[in-house]
Amino acid sequence: MEWSATSATNAFLDTLKLCGDHERRYNSWKTPEPECNEFISALAAGTKSKLIVEVTSGASPCTIALAAAARQTGGRLVCILPEPTLAESKKVIKDSGLKDMVEFRTEDPFELLPNYENVDFSLVDCERDNYKGLLNLLDVNPSKSVVVANNLDKEGKGLGGHVGGKKGKVSVRSTKCPIGKGMEVTMIGDEFEKRDWRGGGSFKGEKRREGAARRRGGKSKWVCKVDQESGEEHIFRVPKSL
Repeated sequence: MEWSATSATNAFLDTLKLCGDHERRYNSWKTPEPECNEFISALAAGTKSKLIVEVTSGASPCTIALAAAARQTGGRLVCILPEPTLAESKKVIKDSGLKDMVEFRTEDPFELLPNYENVDFSLVDCERDNYKGLLNLLDVNPSKSVVVANNLDKEGKGLGGHVGGKKGKVSVRSTKCPIGKGMEVTMIGDEFEKRDWRGGGSFKGEKRREGAARRRGGKSKWVCKVDQESGEEHIFRVPKSL
């Protein structure tokens, strides 16, 4: 799989700026793990994801992150959310300059998700009690797809290394919720197998992102390790040495 370091870096920096601007403007979204947003934006853009789907309760930093990635790849973000949060969510995206990147849908996600085939990148808010059913409804791109389960509790699991309806047919690598607070990232498809993700980082261009982190006073970096027995990737955010 060809990795786009340029798109990943641009999406990372774009997300950093846009979420920071929103925070300063509205004094909100002060999340304890803001680097997660930059991470998923870089991952979506770096893998050249065209069709991105998010199921959420309302526009969040993750929504901005995915829309920023779509802008880099020339793709689109389908954001499925409840009707009561639609107006506010549209304003958030419009104020961020990402209006053309996002298609909002307010229908029942259980009825809507089957309409989207070969999804390249998806994110599901797992604060919903029925999130497992939503994850199993995803029709992922079998060649390459990333599924992010967000807001998992301590006992919660996302895909857990399995893809509904495709078990045994595609290669699946799933982390064990090490990213931020309750986030699981699952990488699906043979194209991920062809790429060497081992070593001290998960992306080419990581040095550029680390440089950006240093410029803004960051105190951490991402490290990717692969379990040689299970094949699972474990992606950690660790403090930098003092």
